[in-house]
Amino acid sequence: MVRRDLLRSGWAVALLLAACGGSDSATAPPHAQADGAAGQDAIAPDAGTVLDASVEDVVSEPVPDVPAPLGPPYPIVLAHGFFGFEQFAGVDFATYFYGVKDYLAAHGETMVITPAVDPFNDSTYRGEQLLSRVEELLAQTGYAKVNIIGHSQGGLDARVVAAERPDLVASVTTVATPHGGTEVADIILKLIPNPQAQQLVDWLVKIVGAPLYDQVGKETAVSKPLHLFSKQGIAEFNAKYPDSPGVEYFSVAGRSDFHLGGTDCKVSSTPPFIAKFAKVLDPVDPLLSVTETVLDGGLLDPYPNDGLVRVKDAKWGTFLGCVPADHLDEIGHLFGDNPGFGNSWRHDEFYAALIAYLRDQGL
Repeated sequence: MVRRDLLRSGWAVALLLAACGGSDSATAPPHAQADGAAGQDAIAPDAGTVLDASVEDVVSEPVPDVPAPLGPPYPIVLAHGFFGFEQFAGVDFATYFYGVKDYLAAHGETMVITPAVDPFNDSTYRGEQLLSRVEELLAQTGYAKVNIIGHSQGGLDARVVAAERPDLVASVTTVATPHGGTEVADIILKLIPNPQAQQLVDWLVKIVGAPLYDQVGKETAVSKPLHLFSKQGIAEFNAKYPDSPGVEYFSVAGRSDFHLGGTDCKVSSTPPFIAKFAKVLDPVDPLLSVTETVLDGGLLDPYPNDGLVRVKDAKWGTFLGCVPADHLDEIGHLFGDNPGFGNSWRHDEFYAALIAYLRDQGL
């Protein structure tokens, strides 16, 4: 039985690598509050001691005002998803949000970071890593808050940050994030139900991934995000991390395999940068054809999806609509290739327009 599970685990790894697709530098370990306790070795002067003039002058000088944190427009944080990277195998051009940061800089958005977190872990762990980078960014720039745009699992990471420190987050925008889970994860977990087989998969991922990802570490485990994306796991996550008052939440879904989306993609007021692609069709990437078929529901394709996440499961907060893109097109992969014949949608223009939309909202 174990042997059969091990064989299934190899098939599951192949499916994951086929189905799934980032960072300026390595991130700090999971967020931990700094110890604010004062040192205990400080020596107070004796009761009769007279402070000399120089010390008295210093004490009498007014304390300079601390500048107030800067308001909007706030910096942008692009949070990568499962299997995420920024410099894949150390190659500069192979970024997760392919070419997006340079495109944004060329169009005036220079305050953009793409922090790296563990590519294979649950969003509680990854969210703490992301929070550390957000705090670091705000300390360096003097801004009060950030806008986080997360693709796929990056949207769940962003929700963790907003739940833990809502005072630091102006908005969370998710793109093809499995807020309702994805059936793909449930299927893979059924293929490798044996804990020993799951441990083997985790070990293989660490061995194969270590030379490719700078965030692979002792806690890395592909089984953790798979559980998170399952129906049970995502229900537990949503209960633990509700939305925070004062933070704006937006979401966008992807539709592919020549599907217009139907009622799932209808929105009462769709922003123009999404509405203009309402009739554009997208051919699914061959790497996602199997998972797209699994998710579409069979006859008449009742469940539009991007090959990994159904539209109905990607909705959160204010739903802005659907874009004609599969899960790889949404971030410009593989390596900047065209989303498909007849599809004029471009991922870099989409992120620029999305940020412009956030700016119009005063963010």
